[in-house]
Amino acid sequence: MSDILSRFEKHIEVPTNGAIAVDLIAQQTQLSKQTVKQVMLKGAVWLSKGKHTQRLRRAKRALKRGEIIHIYYDNIVLARNAPEPTLLFDAAHYSVWNKPYGLLSQGSKWGDHCTITRWAEQHLSPQRNSFVVHRLDRAANGLIVIAHEKTAAAALSHLFQQRQVEKRYRIVVHGNFSKRLDKDHCVRVDSDIDGRSAVSHFSLVQYDADQDRSILDVDIETGRKHQIRRHSAELGFPVVGDRMHGKEGDKENLQLTAYYLAFECPYQHIKRQFNLT
Repeated sequence: MSDILSRFEKHIEVPTNGAIAVDLIAQQTQLSKQTVKQVMLKGAVWLSKGKHTQRLRRAKRALKRGEIIHIYYDNIVLARNAPEPTLLFDAAHYSVWNKPYGLLSQGSKWGDHCTITRWAEQHLSPQRNSFVVHRLDRAANGLIVIAHEKTAAAALSHLFQQRQVEKRYRIVVHGNFSKRLDKDHCVRVDSDIDGRSAVSHFSLVQYDADQDRSILDVDIETGRKHQIRRHSAELGFPVVGDRMHGKEGDKENLQLTAYYLAFECPYQHIKRQFNLT
């Protein structure tokens, strides 16, 4: 193997007590030690101890016999650079960010260096762990909440699950949406996604006749995967820049922004509101 090998995974049983992680991985994969250190820092190395598995980042970690190291090397994933998010509010237990297009909400076994959670861990002061509370598609941008304690993650996740968080989205779609509006100036879509109930509400903000595009405000009752994009396309108004459900040939980034969040702070018990418009 060499450092230019594009993609592989390897699972290594630690042979002796005291083996150093970076040395063992370099020996077993023939990657250079410097490369191994970068792969570890980017979250593509894991350590299993019994039934427990977690990311291993410390190159000089002394290992125990019988532990299992897992390395997931993907040169394309590891070469990606993380776009910079903007911190909007730091409440110590949690923080609120404006996530840009291209930044992930959650990592995979192949790495987590391009995630909002890892960015928060590396850039917040004081440094803290970060936990996913809710997700925002890689292709989307806007407001996202990150927890910094497990108790905070549980409390905030509960608010989302109980639909006690107000969320609003702004999208740009192809076509004149005014032709679809009902007497309440809103279109309600109740259409299952992947066998699960999904409800979205679309209203017109503005129509640009020159580009034949509409800006829509969206409120969702459920949070299914790609719900807004799929429901909008189902109406015949695909979101601009949607490579999966949109119009062929779009070159722009996905025009979907999570612009509004409001919830009661589980610590200070006051309403927190965030609005990007």
